[in-house]
Amino acid sequence: MSKKIFIACAIAALAFAQGAKAQTNLQMFYDLGRGYATTTFEGFYGDNWGDTFFFIDHYYATSADRENLGAGTAFNGSYFEIERNLNFWHDSKLKDLSVRVEYDGATWGAGVACLGLNYFLHSADFKNIYTVAVMYDHHIGYGSASVPLKFSGVWGMNDFLGVEGLRFSGFIDIWGLDSQFDTDNNPLNGYEKETKLSILTEPQIWYNVGKHIGVENLHLGGEVELSLNFAGNYGFMCNPCIGAKWIF
Repeated sequence: MSKKIFIACAIAALAFAQGAKAQTNLQMFYDLGRGYATTTFEGFYGDNWGDTFFFIDHYYATSADRENLGAGTAFNGSYFEIERNLNFWHDSKLKDLSVRVEYDGATWGAGVACLGLNYFLHSADFKNIYTVAVMYDHHIGYGSASVPLKFSGVWGMNDFLGVEGLRFSGFIDIWGLDSQFDTDNNPLNGYEKETKLSILTEPQIWYNVGKHIGVENLHLGGEVELSLNFAGNYGFMCNPCIGAKWIF
């Protein structure tokens, strides 16, 4: 399983806090650790029955990828997630609790259907928001999990450290996934490591530079991808990225 923005993304929770305001944004990252670019397209839409969030990641091919896959290769993989939070009890004491339905998919054949609960928290002024979700994962066509559960936590902090226009956001995912790793890079020796757990967190920092030039949509910043047993890599990895975001 792979996961980029989150799931139960911070922007979705913020939009919910502001009255289920719809929002769409496009992000462009350059991964300084891996040396490739990624485009992320996100959308959040609220209604009387809850809210819907989705994102699509395109991982653009490097020069080495083009040598292996052909000069016409535009990108070497795509990943998407779509979530639906259902909430028919807005006026009850359980108004912050929703039922989560989610599907994750990728061009390399991975598919995961998820069902669980999502809980929304916030500061009194709604500048700081948090969501936590616990879900059951069902792998489709690729992968398996001895412990088919996933925990997702998301945060979003506006005017971070008292700086107007500075936003600190991100997510952490912890999920069960049975994985094997060829840690000595010799397939003849088989797999040296086996794991049952994966972790991914991506703290992001964005600053609204556009407000200084009359273009409120433009934000600059980046993220740091911190992972454990993720995307075919055994153990801990750290990959910083720089990026730009345009909010439509």
